[in-house]
Amino acid sequence: MAFELKQNLRLSQQLIMTPQLQQAIKLLQLSRLELVETINQEMEENPLLEEISADEISSEEVSAEAEENMQPVESADVKPLEKTEEITGEGDGREEFDWNNYLEDYGPVGVTYGRQDAEAPAWDNMISEGESLTQYLMWQMKLSPMSEDEIKVGTQIIGNLDQNGYLCATLEEIASLENVEVGFAENVLKKVQEFDPPGIAARGLQECLLIQARMMGLKRNPIVEEIISNHLKDLELKNYQHIARKLKVSLREAEKAVLLISSMDPKPGSIYAAERAQAIIPDVYVVKAGDEYKIIVNDDGLPRLRISNFYREIMGGLGSHNNNEQENGKKYIREKVQAATWLIKSIQQRQKTIYRVTESIVKYQKDFFDKGIKHLKPLVLRDIAADVEMHESTISRVVNNKYMHTPRGIFELKYFFGSSIQRVSGENIASKSVKEEIKKIISQEKPKKPYSDCDIVDMLKDRGIDIARRTVAKYREMMGILPSSKRKKYF
Repeated sequence: MAFELKQNLRLSQQLIMTPQLQQAIKLLQLSRLELVETINQEMEENPLLEEISADEISSEEVSAEAEENMQPVESADVKPLEKTEEITGEGDGREEFDWNNYLEDYGPVGVTYGRQDAEAPAWDNMISEGESLTQYLMWQMKLSPMSEDEIKVGTQIIGNLDQNGYLCATLEEIASLENVEVGFAENVLKKVQEFDPPGIAARGLQECLLIQARMMGLKRNPIVEEIISNHLKDLELKNYQHIARKLKVSLREAEKAVLLISSMDPKPGSIYAAERAQAIIPDVYVVKAGDEYKIIVNDDGLPRLRISNFYREIMGGLGSHNNNEQENGKKYIREKVQAATWLIKSIQQRQKTIYRVTESIVKYQKDFFDKGIKHLKPLVLRDIAADVEMHESTISRVVNNKYMHTPRGIFELKYFFGSSIQRVSGENIASKSVKEEIKKIISQEKPKKPYSDCDIVDMLKDRGIDIARRTVAKYREMMGILPSSKRKKYF
């Protein structure tokens, strides 16, 4: 067999992700907080990027307004942004750099965006740090008459409590860590269990409730103790008649004991482990003006960027020299200018893309904004992508971790997308509207006789919504609503 070398010419198309396109995609899917963090990081790495101060912002707005008032209407070159193309990332940014045009295009003002509030929040709006469960228990232990060895064991016990206040480690493990007897560790545990909140440092639900019963003076109540010790499963299922029959007491006595147990806290440490609510800063505002809705992209809190005046002057001085060091300096500044320019353009493109997607959502869901959640229409990413002429993956990145402030509240952009449910007659209905109907039906039920899933199916069918019982059960579980057997209230 003979081998030979040949040259073949072949044309093929290949998708290449340029660094500029990768950066644009990354910025598009970031949340607001992540975007601010990314901008601050870029400002640290790129010395040509700088933030305009509040004084410069106010002076620029005044000068821009004065120029607008002095300019004749006939000579104004107004070009409204009717359409924004999707970022393609064509080109690698290596085109010949024109220093003279740069000095004209990127002056002291530069390409900026957003608005920054110079006023700091008032001190009375600051939230103080709350006391943790560990700090509260350690404070109580220091006030207790305990020896040095007991404090060491008690510290181990408190340090091994979970967020609900239950002891995660065994007494054998704690005793081995401090080189003490298991009985000594158990005595310390009993002292810690007398701390506030009641039921703390328990090793299970039964022990937690028994501790609270003792502190409430109910330890000697045989019915309460027996229910906690042996009938927690019946208590969960609200099978009070079975409890009364087993304990050989009347149903009324069993219900009184259950009422006392229901007043106890099964998670005594949760009040100190509650997560602090974080305020949501919307990415876009939808404001009603007459019969129409106006869209405002929220730029508050985003730094206004420009290319540094200091390096602009340096580049002007480097134009007449050609030695190696100055050529390297020009090359470095050129790369940083291109990176800064693309960052600013990518952020502007991100804001415009959010605006277009929000505009399309408002157009599709106008009935929701006018009449409420019952009129929320089924919507998928493909519908918005076809409307704004972008790819579905781009729409998915836009709606990810973005929030919209509307006259009906703050919603995540994903909220307006959902599957459809076939009506008996008429248009399809969104699955979120069906969930709202289920929630409304359950809120109107009688506590002593809650609706079963089959009852809810029949009531939805009367309203023109035909779904299966398992679908009702799935939606109910998604909303965190218990089944009818556990929603029933006897007293």
